[in-house]
Amino acid sequence: MAQKTFVALILGAALALSGCKIVKTPAPGAATAASEQGEAGDDARIAALLDRTYETELLPLVAERALPVADLRAALAGGLETAGAAHGNKGSGEGAAWNFAVRGEGRVVEANLTSRARKAMLDTDGDGAPDLTLQLGPVIKGTSLRDVAPFYRFGDFRDQIEFAKLARALNDRASAALDVPEGDLTGRILRFSGTVDLKSATDAWLVTAVTLDILP
Repeated sequence: MAQKTFVALILGAALALSGCKIVKTPAPGAATAASEQGEAGDDARIAALLDRTYETELLPLVAERALPVADLRAALAGGLETAGAAHGNKGSGEGAAWNFAVRGEGRVVEANLTSRARKAMLDTDGDGAPDLTLQLGPVIKGTSLRDVAPFYRFGDFRDQIEFAKLARALNDRASAALDVPEGDLTGRILRFSGTVDLKSATDAWLVTAVTLDILP
């Protein structure tokens, strides 16, 4: 009886093994490599998009629509929504900011050129106090360069991640094109054009520069 039981167990194990599907264990890093290929695809697509549109569409749009600082402040005094409808472009999503192209010049009251997020605080109205901050990069906050342009539409991208990559790529390209001198800029006059995003008419201005000149 014991021998029969032993044989039955052997046969059952053999049948169980014959019905098993052998699954290979992925090689270490294989999943990561596949993910990186997907991200590289995004990067290549976005780079090609910028090659087609940055200099031929975005920069001309900023140049054409840029209001002088004083004119944009006057428009905002009439309300953000009114100013935005007349001069700006609203980003996608609920509660999105209005994005404006702006140009002007001002004296540097304070500057930080030692970090990767280089900035210059400008006095544009002559009262001696800074009234806007000019972002010089290479680390730039915000998405105003992307969202000021109506031809960069969220629906044309795979998801929010790819759309965010576009904003970073635009910021990187704008920063790389700026000729920022070394040394202390305090007291120098900067002439600029760029973009700013505002969620209220009283928000502090954080301008992403696309052009920059140091005046004598």
